[in-house]
Amino acid sequence: MRTLTEIRWHGRGGQGAKTAALLLADVAFNMGKHVQGFPEYGPERMGAPITAYDRISDNPIRVHSNIYEPDFVVVVDETLLHTVDVTNGLKEDGAILINTLKDKEEIIPLLNGYKGKVFIINARKVCMETLGAYFPNTPMLAAIVKVSDLMEEEVFLQEMENSLKHKFAKKPEVLEGNMKALKMAFQEVH
Repeated sequence: MRTLTEIRWHGRGGQGAKTAALLLADVAFNMGKHVQGFPEYGPERMGAPITAYDRISDNPIRVHSNIYEPDFVVVVDETLLHTVDVTNGLKEDGAILINTLKDKEEIIPLLNGYKGKVFIINARKVCMETLGAYFPNTPMLAAIVKVSDLMEEEVFLQEMENSLKHKFAKKPEVLEGNMKALKMAFQEVH
């Protein structure tokens, strides 16, 4: 495993990319890692493109900037592939993870010649089967953990359950669906 892993998230306002980045940072922190999880603020509004970042390290993190050469990129909304250069700076020994209904072969031409690994997941399917509503950040969070090999699946799931129990203390019914979504996402990423 890398000593420092940098992840850049691309989504649209309201899809939960920022929340997913912050949850990933929380889970890694609870596991004793040094972390940064933050959004890039601008004139974002519901539906507008947004960017969020994670840095996860075994050592103290001394850099405090956006991530320009990420190890991994998460694309929560595939329509961004037509308007945002999501592969900009992406290391070829890393990977890109895209939420899409399409086959990987249909997506690759939209990646500006990126030669690294490409993973896809149908987060809509996962959400509808487990949550009954479309919240793509939950399956994307589990999928990037699998793709990046940041932590063991069982450890991640336990830490997420603890985090979600706290977050949804007044809505415990939300916990079960989110945990099912996380588990299913591990199986659905290709």
